[in-house]
Amino acid sequence: MPGPGLLLLMLLVSQAVFGQQRDTVLVEKLLRSRPELFGKILSHPQKNQVQILYTQIDRDASNVPYFKSYSYNLDDRHYFFPASTVKLPTVIFALEKLNDLKISGLSRTSAMITGADFTKQTRVERDSSAANGLPSLEHYIKKILLVSDNDAYNRLYEWIGRAEINERLRKNGLSTSRILNRYAVKDTEETSRHTNPISFYEGTRLLYSQPGQFDPQNYPLNLTNTSMGRAYMDSSDRLVEKPFNMANKNAFSLTDQQAVMKKLLFPEVFPENERFHLTKDDYKLIYTYMSKLPNESDFPRYDPSEYWPLYAKFLFYGADKEAVPQKGVRIFNKYGDSYGFIIDNAYIVDFENNVEFMLSAVVQSNEDGIYNDDRYEYKEVCYPFMKNLGWLIYEYELGRKKERKADLSRFRLDY
Repeated sequence: MPGPGLLLLMLLVSQAVFGQQRDTVLVEKLLRSRPELFGKILSHPQKNQVQILYTQIDRDASNVPYFKSYSYNLDDRHYFFPASTVKLPTVIFALEKLNDLKISGLSRTSAMITGADFTKQTRVERDSSAANGLPSLEHYIKKILLVSDNDAYNRLYEWIGRAEINERLRKNGLSTSRILNRYAVKDTEETSRHTNPISFYEGTRLLYSQPGQFDPQNYPLNLTNTSMGRAYMDSSDRLVEKPFNMANKNAFSLTDQQAVMKKLLFPEVFPENERFHLTKDDYKLIYTYMSKLPNESDFPRYDPSEYWPLYAKFLFYGADKEAVPQKGVRIFNKYGDSYGFIIDNAYIVDFENNVEFMLSAVVQSNEDGIYNDDRYEYKEVCYPFMKNLGWLIYEYELGRKKERKADLSRFRLDY
């Protein structure tokens, strides 16, 4: 009988081999079965920057999930702009930092006052969309998960600090990802390194104060495809006849995106020391607002003409304002859209038919090859692709035989 050392070696070898055996056939086979929907994309997947990662979920006798993944054109070193998908780990890390501080009275609902001590920084002392009119970590998290609010993300970025965000990415083994910038404020190389001073209050009582931070570090990644297109519009709306350089922007590979989702939704699969440092209520908050629809929220409340009910659920509904929610289906996801890229990282559950699966995908359309000009074929190419892909995999799952019925009650939430 092999000794303990040999058994460990055999286990490690087995795990390494298993990691290399991700199926790369099934998803393409399914896509090719519907040429009327996917024929154009399949004819030039590199042009449309398509990557897909689909994970089946089965359950053991104790309802513990186990996974099998399938991919199409997946390449973690082939860069795509991740847009708002980086906001999900930022939400998690913001709560982890709060929990790690262990300060009496300080909670995610404490009033969070953001100051300014460097160029281009802005202050926040009020939030009219909150029930009490005050900003807080919890309210920012709601806005991020409901409609991907950029300002809310920026405030969490400033709270955690750039260095700590990237330290936590590394700690969680997210080796093809980095978070370097705020969004929608024209962050520069210099300003992105400086984050605002922040204070938390209970009434007028100061609970905790954090000075502004500076991150001197760089986070190089060995990526391809960081120079894109033939031209771009600069910050003064002038056309620059050079490829658009994305070498110093945020990065979040599909493999890392789904790894975050897996650890977030199924912590029981991981050893305790590898789980996110979140409380039971933290998990409930994230699950609720990842799957909640904008029209189901009172604080914040959203204009349905701008944020229609299925606004954020690309991998099933595309951007169809007239779509009706599928009975029994809830989608726990974080999407992104920018520079012609549409990305969605989702866990899709059908309580009626006992279906669950994970699906992460990216697609891009930029026919003129010009970046930052707001001329992308989202409606013609990207949204239909995402909607059709979600339904393709969902219909496949409806027919897939499972040995055991899953208990999905943990994901039935009160909206």
